[in-house]
Amino acid sequence: MLLRENYLTKIRGFYNSDLVKILVGIRRCGKSVILEQIINEIKTKYNVDETHIISINFEFIEYEELRDYKKLNFYIKSKIKDNKIYYVFLDEIQNVDKFEEVVNSLRASIKNISIFITGSNSKMLSDELSTVLSGRYILFNINPLSYKEYIELTKKDAYSLDNFWDYAKWGGLPNRCEFTNITDIKNYLHSVFDSIILRDIVKRLNLQDTILFDMILQYLIDTIGREFSADNIIKYLEKEYKKISTDTLYTYIDALCRALILKKVYRYDIHGKGILKTLNKYYVTDLGIAQIKNNNPEFKKYIVLENIVYNELIIKGYNVYIGKTKNGEIDFLAQKDGITKYIQVTYSLEEKNTLEREFGAFKTITDKNPKYVISLDTKDFSKDDVKNVYLIDFLMDTDF
Repeated sequence: MLLRENYLTKIRGFYNSDLVKILVGIRRCGKSVILEQIINEIKTKYNVDETHIISINFEFIEYEELRDYKKLNFYIKSKIKDNKIYYVFLDEIQNVDKFEEVVNSLRASIKNISIFITGSNSKMLSDELSTVLSGRYILFNINPLSYKEYIELTKKDAYSLDNFWDYAKWGGLPNRCEFTNITDIKNYLHSVFDSIILRDIVKRLNLQDTILFDMILQYLIDTIGREFSADNIIKYLEKEYKKISTDTLYTYIDALCRALILKKVYRYDIHGKGILKTLNKYYVTDLGIAQIKNNNPEFKKYIVLENIVYNELIIKGYNVYIGKTKNGEIDFLAQKDGITKYIQVTYSLEEKNTLEREFGAFKTITDKNPKYVISLDTKDFSKDDVKNVYLIDFLMDTDF
């Protein structure tokens, strides 16, 4: 079991807090394992007795009865026997209707309780949950394995390009690393994807035309990193003899974001210092899911690297935007701890035209914030105030 220290470090300070700890991430990204690791730490480091740990996974059939929120509330309260702190772990709690009422009731009525909950869709991020808990929670976004975690789990050579492309192609869902056969990997990823679609989207939206929905997802994956245009999708679907209204299209895309398959990235006006709500882009949370859904044979060469850098910046704790300049854009504007970094991503800088294009993207940016071009070149093309960073160094560097 890989110790996911990146997340444990952020959560440890809240083990005994009365804030509700919410872990949110795409299905099978490793949230349950992190809960197990927290439980193990609480047992070993704090000498907490088993009777003071209440752990329920709502994907297990033995807890099916507790999906009734009143029964769940009664069950947990019946376990509280003394004034010592009790640690409550509710895994995949979105399967319980009105779960937010249970969580709020427990937090408000029991003083010696520390609650941890996980979920795989945006019910965990809803305004309703936020309103009910009245700010008495802290959110931790859990991602699929970073490249560094993938290397630690598989014990492979980080600087082998074969290993890098394995990660780039099949993504970072931990369980997929158990398989070496491509057919097995694909079957596993399809099963994860199908469970997301069936549980988090089709059922909730009562979708009738799942083929249309799948076509929209494939189009978005095939156009990752491009400016989003509803008109272009509608025209594409019309050519395939499918019709959809703009409102329905946005409902479907919103559902994909709520199921955490896609992430919307807004543009940031570097000179105007403001977030723009138009011409946003989408990236995928897990590249393995993207791989089984895309139709583009050149997918890895001009899409994956940018998506990997985006995901890694999120994992490293940055707020990430597309940077709009006076004459164009830069791939990413990343902000953290009051620091802004400008980043371009490309496959290689060996071609002169590519070198001039990538470095030239920064010409209209006159501030002194650091500028980077991240590529798969082992040769250093840094010049002037722009630093060229080898992609694998970037992925393995925890201090970037």
